Amino acid sequence: CTGDGLCEEIAPSVFFGHEDGLFYVKEDGSETPKEPTHKMSEMVDVKPENVEAVIEAAEECPGECIFLEMA
Repeated sequence: CTGDGLCEEIAPSVFFGHEDGLFYVKEDGSETPKEPTHKMSEMVDVKPENVEAVIEAAEECPGECIFLEMA
């Protein structure tokens, strides 16, 4: 993560910024956690209504840090 925050701007129900300056994935639609619960190789399910935003976030991520696996 390069800390640009585009993912949170595009899909705030799935991504959040942490005090360490990095952005992390959260369970889709959940409250923003105090500490990241999903790091690096973790996967989460995304609600159908948020899939397009997550795809856009992955495409716009300057660090190319968001990887998608479509079911």
